[in-house]
Amino acid sequence: MRETETSAQALLQSLEDAPAGPAVAAIGGGHGLAQALKAIQLYTTDISAIVGVADNGGSSGRLAPALGIPPPGDIRRCLLALSPEASRWRDMFEFRFSEGDVEGHSLGNLIIAALAERAGDFDLGVIEAARSLGALGTVIPVATEAMHLRAEIGGVAVEGQLAIAQTRGEITGFEIEPPLTEANARALDAVMRADHVVLGPGSLFTSTMAPLLVGEMVQAVNQTEATLVYVFNLITQDGETLGMTADDHLEALAYFAKLRRPDVIVANDGPLTVQPPHQVLRLAEAPAASELINADLVDHEAEWPMHEPHRLGTVLAAIGKA
Repeated sequence: MRETETSAQALLQSLEDAPAGPAVAAIGGGHGLAQALKAIQLYTTDISAIVGVADNGGSSGRLAPALGIPPPGDIRRCLLALSPEASRWRDMFEFRFSEGDVEGHSLGNLIIAALAERAGDFDLGVIEAARSLGALGTVIPVATEAMHLRAEIGGVAVEGQLAIAQTRGEITGFEIEPPLTEANARALDAVMRADHVVLGPGSLFTSTMAPLLVGEMVQAVNQTEATLVYVFNLITQDGETLGMTADDHLEALAYFAKLRRPDVIVANDGPLTVQPPHQVLRLAEAPAASELINADLVDHEAEWPMHEPHRLGTVLAAIGKA
């Protein structure tokens, strides 16, 4: 077994042996939030995953407009990240069709959509999905209606999460539609009761920042007494953050999302090499009013740079204990 793998049995045993731990609200979307959740569950079971609902690619991009629901893909990823125990339900949520009218669809996405329709409410459908999977924490859509992202990149208006993530150029404008989308009350409550609020890793604009633009989300994050933790990405993204420095990431969060300075910044200083045009993100010193924790966070056996959950979990678990 490779070093970075954790068996479901070992993970569950560690959770049984550990106290509930701090209340953590993790905000984001995509693969980055799922990796963060795998790390967070190593030291606490009091987890609220607050997930963006602006994904317009793949199975989610087809289901959301057809059924009038928020895109379920990132929610499904988070549910699976918080459900380490092997089960028939987990196998079903991971299954993807390869042919026919449902080719490319994730069965998990379809199940979430079905549960939401039966419940008459998308949020209730997600809660039922979590119960079926035996998820260790709570997965909360940041809004109960689908969002649309719009950016101005190099002076050109770019529509949709997928296009924004793939378009090269400086982002000079970023917003959600509808602009008055209300935040899920459960998401706001989770932030206000949290001991730690964790942002990142994940695509800076379309995953990390987008949920903060919903309703009163950023106001809640700015006002909560929780420790605000920002986990830096390992490298720049070809398109969304190409050419941006680590300092540029922090400035973008402050400028576009009006986010306060994080209390703690977690960044990688482990060995990592990438091919241009990607660049490794490093932060030599903390900005004013922030604590910087540099550590080797890389999964050195992964085919593409990603955070190793045990390394990241160890760092996050130590925050506030010094």
